[in-house]
Amino acid sequence: MPFVLRYPWRLAATIVLLAISSISSLSLPIFGGQIVDAGFVTRNLTGVADWGWIIIGVAFIMAVASAGRGYYISILGERVLTDLRKSVFDHLLSLDATFYDTHRVGELTARLNGDVATVRGIIGSMISVVLRSGIQLIGSLVLMFITSPKLAIAVIVLVPGLILPVRLMGRKLHAISRRTQDTLADMSAISTEVLGAMRTIKSFVQEPEQSRQYGQRAEQSYAAEASQIRVRAVMGSSVNFISTVILVALVWWGAREITSGEVTVGLLTQFLIYALMATGSVQGVSDVIGTLSTISGATERLMEILDTKSRLAVRPDPIPFPSPQQGRVEFDDVSFAYLTREHDDILSNLSFAVNPGETVALVGHSGAGKSTIFSLVQRFYDVRLGRILIDGVDVRDAEIYAVRRSFSYVEQEPTIFAGTIRDNIRFGRIDATDAEIEEAAKAALVHDFVARLEEGYSARVGERGIMLSGGQKQRLAIARALLKNAPILLLDEATSALDAESEHLVQVALKRLMQGRSTLVIAHRLATIRDADRILVLDKGHLVDQGTHDELVKRGGRYADLAKLQFRTDAPQAAE
Repeated sequence: MPFVLRYPWRLAATIVLLAISSISSLSLPIFGGQIVDAGFVTRNLTGVADWGWIIIGVAFIMAVASAGRGYYISILGERVLTDLRKSVFDHLLSLDATFYDTHRVGELTARLNGDVATVRGIIGSMISVVLRSGIQLIGSLVLMFITSPKLAIAVIVLVPGLILPVRLMGRKLHAISRRTQDTLADMSAISTEVLGAMRTIKSFVQEPEQSRQYGQRAEQSYAAEASQIRVRAVMGSSVNFISTVILVALVWWGAREITSGEVTVGLLTQFLIYALMATGSVQGVSDVIGTLSTISGATERLMEILDTKSRLAVRPDPIPFPSPQQGRVEFDDVSFAYLTREHDDILSNLSFAVNPGETVALVGHSGAGKSTIFSLVQRFYDVRLGRILIDGVDVRDAEIYAVRRSFSYVEQEPTIFAGTIRDNIRFGRIDATDAEIEEAAKAALVHDFVARLEEGYSARVGERGIMLSGGQKQRLAIARALLKNAPILLLDEATSALDAESEHLVQVALKRLMQGRSTLVIAHRLATIRDADRILVLDKGHLVDQGTHDELVKRGGRYADLAKLQFRTDAPQAAE
């Protein structure tokens, strides 16, 4: 309803046209009764014709109003649907990394697309049916009392029999609906994961197992849908049967009233039409309740997203960074644990600083906290204790987008989007000109291989850059980082999985990117960080040593052991 109420004029037009069409339909039984009494009973064809023309005129008004009401409510429904989809997507973009750590992408996609599609079929029709049925029900009951109070009281006594199955079945449908949407989301999550890892699945010959798992979820979805269909069928048939019983009872009672001379045939006809309209309205409302119970699972899941708040507090008066930014990064006694492992600190009392223009490398075994440092400095998460400062400003006090604009990030396995080469470079700065894109591409050694492509920068790279080699992807990511031109550079060593030629080209591009920037490097291969200004050695979230490569080797300890192991392993390869 909050989405519907954004458009009061469209809603008002719908209600006005709905009132006109409903009042017109409510007037028809009166004219029908007059035709029976003034025409059929008295065999007066002129009376039939006169009342017939009135009915035709009223029917025309009703048809025009109904068409207008249908148009406005349908447009309103599509507008609300679009707003809902945009709101959910925008809210998903605003949520913190912890939310995505605990939710599968496929499930979120199902909520965004499947659940909204489920809501689609009800938004317009639901409002229309509820309003129309409500007006007709109230109007029918009032006019039934005017026509025959005694028969109207009988209807009031009998109608609750229609509502009982609706209430009983509605509760059951609600629970089944939630289960149905959950199974559909589970199917979507599995399919997204499988289709995105098809090469791995084929390599391990896992097609039969993945087919079995998907088939199992599909059968669960079928069972939930079948239960839903059964309940709705029982509810619909119950309402129809009770409606028929009520009408037969009214006809029998009405016949007695006619026999006793208390009502005319025309009045009874008029009353029965109103009774039909009233029971039809109750049936309409019961259908809406059934549909609402069916889609309630989808709407709940959408509202769960919209009600989820980011765990990252936003300061109303953020502190700006100095201009121009210097690029100093400082960790001040930082401790951190992921939500899923609250009692297991990834970082403990960690303190270090990266001075403007300095290159600092992070070294340590897997799980030492290197990637976590990159996540924290960009404020994907907030620290449990301590502070992270950029140019003297705590990242929690700064505007969150300003924090992230301070960094260019080149991942070990860069994310390449399914667009063109130009689109992927422009991702670094959306307002960049073609000339600026080409300049960044040349600096990143991208231009040469692009120039050999028939479509040049307009060449499409395929999903996840499938049409590019590993080295080309890395250079594309470097071009993107160059175009962003942030003062601080984060490198998750980008050459560890490349051949010698690609590694050389990427190293050249990286040196150009690092010039004049503060740089934090996650080092997997120590040979690539010999020239770093400082190397920080991490172990289980603690800073255990730091210095230059030569200093650390000379000092002995953990880094020296790593260096001895790696360079001994690399030596035979170098000889080959």
